Amino acid sequence: MAGLSKHTPIPTEIKLHQKSKILEISFNDGKTFRLPCEFLRVYSPSAEVRGHEPGQEVLQTGKENVSITHIEPVGNYAIQLNFSDGHNTGLYSWDLLYNYGLNQDAMWQHYLQRLNEAGISRENNMTNTSNS
Repeated sequence: MAGLSKHTPIPTEIKLHQKSKILEISFNDGKTFRLPCEFLRVYSPSAEVRGHEPGQEVLQTGKENVSITHIEPVGNYAIQLNFSDGHNTGLYSWDLLYNYGLNQDAMWQHYLQRLNEAGISRENNMTNTSNS
């Protein structure tokens, strides 16, 4: 199961910074990642976001101000995040979170590109128009 590999770094500390909406995760290999709540929400590992098969991913919009309201441990391999928009499905395994930390910049740029291609503004969740 994901997160149970003996090679997967294990978190030594998980801190939720409510004001900045950042989940800070330190791993036992010395790496620390600061993952914004919005990033974690739009890349939720849930079927609602990822779909059940490749190509069924659902672009998440309007999540700029989302925050994490509760963190629930799941065994010794994951956490479940409860978001302020009511989303709480999807397990964030240690290997998934570590991978997100390593690839955060590229993943974020991909998300912004998808929004742009869809003509959606991240800030207001509305289609981009040229209103004067």
